[in-house]
Amino acid sequence: MAITGNQIRAARSLVGMEQIALADKAGVSANTIRNMEAFGAERVKVRTGTLDAVTDALRGAGVIFLDDGDTANGGPGVRLRTKP
Repeated sequence: MAITGNQIRAARSLVGMEQIALADKAGVSANTIRNMEAFGAERVKVRTGTLDAVTDALRGAGVIFLDDGDTANGGPGVRLRTKP
């Protein structure tokens, strides 16, 4: 799934996570997170392993990523997982 910089920024905001905290959880540098978010509405272009680490950390915090094909929800975005 293609992830945009805005989705990463929005996901962090939803779970109240600072860039440094996300970087620590993902095992990347804070500069990497800043660079990823700088892509804005464009698809983030980094190594697959780096993107997976960041999105896995956010998913672990309860984020669900919505992709372009999810027209029922208005396209790409993020939301929080509902608690059972």
